[in-house]
Amino acid sequence: MAEFNVGSVLVTGSNRGIGLGLVKRFLELPNPPEWIFATTREPDGSQSKEVMELALKHPNLVVLQLDVTDPNSIKAAVQRVEDHVQGHGLNLLINNAGIARMTTMENENAETMAIVYLTNTVGPLLVSQEFLPLLKKAAQQSTQTGLSCRKAAIVNMSSTAASIALVTSWELLPDPSYRCSKDWVSWFLLGSAFQPIKG
Repeated sequence: MAEFNVGSVLVTGSNRGIGLGLVKRFLELPNPPEWIFATTREPDGSQSKEVMELALKHPNLVVLQLDVTDPNSIKAAVQRVEDHVQGHGLNLLINNAGIARMTTMENENAETMAIVYLTNTVGPLLVSQEFLPLLKKAAQQSTQTGLSCRKAAIVNMSSTAASIALVTSWELLPDPSYRCSKDWVSWFLLGSAFQPIKG
C-alpha cells in the first residue's frame, strides 16, 4: 500500500473493525489522501470514540454521520463530502458497513433477512448511486490512464464467511442472512468487488 496515492477516500462503517483499520492505514501512508472520510451511524456513540479521537489528531480525517439504509443520511453525507473536496470529486468509495445477526438455519426468519439485506446489500447500492456523480467527477478530472482507484473506483467489501467456495466456520456460526447478503454484494451488486469508474 506504500504506492497507494489517491486524493480522497470514503469508508463506510469506520467506527470499528476493518473500516477503522482501513482509516488508520490510510492515515499512516507516506502520502495519505488529502481527504479521508470515515463514516459511522452514531458519531457520538461509544463505538465511535476511537475514530473521533483520530480526527482530532489528523485534519485530513473527517468523520461523517451515515446510515447506509437511510437515503436522507446518505444525501447529507454526499453534501458534506462535496463541501470538502470543492469540485474535485471523490476518488475511492469503500462500501464496508455491514451487520450480522448470528442466526442459524433453525431460527433465521424473513424479518432478520430483510434487515441484514437492507444494510449489507441494498445499502451499498444506495450509497454508490448517491456518490456516483462525485466519483465520475474525479474520474473526468484525472490524468491517470486506464482504470484505477487513483482515478475513481467503488470497492465492495465482503468476507470469507460469505464465500461460496470456502464456506468457513459453518458449524460454529452458520448465520445464513449475513452469508447470503455479503455473497450478493461481492458477486452481483456491481459486477465485481472492484468497480472502476469511467468519466
